[in-house]
Amino acid sequence: MISNSLKVKVGIYLVVALTIAVVLFTFMVVRNSREALLQQAIGHAAQLSEVITKSTRFAMLQNQPSYVDMILQDVGAQDEIDRVRILSKNGTVIHSSDESEIGTLVDQEAESCLACHLDEESMRASPMLGRPRFFTGRNGEHMLGSTAVIRNEPTCSNGGCHAHPASQSVLGVLDIVYPLGQIDATIRSYTIKIMALALGFVILAAILVSVLVQRVVYRPLGDLKEGSDRLAKGDLEHPIPVRSDDELGQLANSFNSMTRALKKSRAELQEWGRTLEQKVEEAAKELHKAQAETARSEKLASVGLLAAGIAHELNNPLTGILTFSHLVRKQVPDGSPEADDLELVIQETRRCAAIIRRLLDFAREKAPERKYSDINKMIEETAQLIGQSAQVADIEIIMDLDEQLPAVWIDEDLVKQVIMNMLVNAQHAIDSSGEIIVRTRERNDYQGGDPGDTPVSMVEISIIDSGCGISEENLQKIFDPFFTTKGVGKGTGLGLSVSHGTIEAHGGQIEVESKPGTGTEFRIYLPFGRNNKNAQRKGE
Repeated sequence: MISNSLKVKVGIYLVVALTIAVVLFTFMVVRNSREALLQQAIGHAAQLSEVITKSTRFAMLQNQPSYVDMILQDVGAQDEIDRVRILSKNGTVIHSSDESEIGTLVDQEAESCLACHLDEESMRASPMLGRPRFFTGRNGEHMLGSTAVIRNEPTCSNGGCHAHPASQSVLGVLDIVYPLGQIDATIRSYTIKIMALALGFVILAAILVSVLVQRVVYRPLGDLKEGSDRLAKGDLEHPIPVRSDDELGQLANSFNSMTRALKKSRAELQEWGRTLEQKVEEAAKELHKAQAETARSEKLASVGLLAAGIAHELNNPLTGILTFSHLVRKQVPDGSPEADDLELVIQETRRCAAIIRRLLDFAREKAPERKYSDINKMIEETAQLIGQSAQVADIEIIMDLDEQLPAVWIDEDLVKQVIMNMLVNAQHAIDSSGEIIVRTRERNDYQGGDPGDTPVSMVEISIIDSGCGISEENLQKIFDPFFTTKGVGKGTGLGLSVSHGTIEAHGGQIEVESKPGTGTEFRIYLPFGRNNKNAQRKGE
């Protein structure tokens, strides 16, 4: 269980990463410090070699080797120097702070680095001072040797005390040996201190990071785990606390949103279970309604076919009756009872012909012959046709037309018939004085009555009257063929049906709002351009 804990894994990874980083850092620091100390020791040896060379130069010119031995003894007596010696060209120790090795040859196997200085060519090429070497002493100590070439200067070759010719460039080598035990001890102490500090840093960093991760990561993760456990048990009443605005806080917000959505869905499911029977009944009613609409559509289609057949059968006899009635009327004196009877026959025959013509228009569904038209001008011309009769009935026609409307792609004659039918119906709906408002405007957000449809640009024509209004029951039937609320002989019930079909053929719609005793508003929606897909489909 512990091995699967995220906290343990993060802690182990953190300690391992910090330890590796601190170890590498300590190694680099110790190595650089050791190199710095060794360079300091090498520099000190080079400076000391120069001092000894200059100090012994005068004694050598005066041929006083005892002074040279005294100088080497004094220098070699220092604690940080193991020994100081001067070797001849062939490797013989001629002066040394360790008197026991005077006159001996150097051990080139043990001090192999010194051999290159004893070679004539190597000593010529060697620098004057400070050529270091590292080796292990007799007691196993780590030693630093610094050699400096003693060259044959003109003052030496010309002196009477020396037997060295001027052609010999190198007289010998000054060798200083330093024990590196103190430096090694310093490095070890320094390493221990750094490791102790590094260990303390790792522990402190691990504690601080652990506290930070515990607060920033583990607590929110614990809240999420607890919340998911509650959610798995079906508890949706306890939201997760949001402790920050970072990714974990956003995750907590998302989890709470999911919990709320699940709670809402569960409530909806419970509500759905409680009201399932009611919804089934409503669905059954909708189905019956759809079936009734289908039957109504089939009935309308049958009525249309029957109306077309009847219209064709009656049209010819009515034409003959009307023709012979006119001929007989011309032969009857004016003012006679026979003339009045014939006038009544002609009038009623014309009314029957008009009804038959409307039946044919309803049955044919004639495709509109469209062109761009000025809708405002067309409305004004149509309103003038009923202006006189409206004035007699004390009805005011108010025009509220948008002068900025562009031209509309319509069949002007068909739409004019629709407007005329709407105005006549509005006039008949007003018993005494009243008003009819005709308004046009552009609608860029029309969705066809369905919120899911894409908004389109339409022209809206509103015809508002202050008449008696339409009851809710009749409002559902006004577009049915042969339905009318007018008295016998005042209407055929085809006007609104034909108007509805005309507007649908243009790709538009008719909407109506009415309240009994208040008035009625018809709104006609027509597309502006010729690229309306619904209009093209209706017109095919």
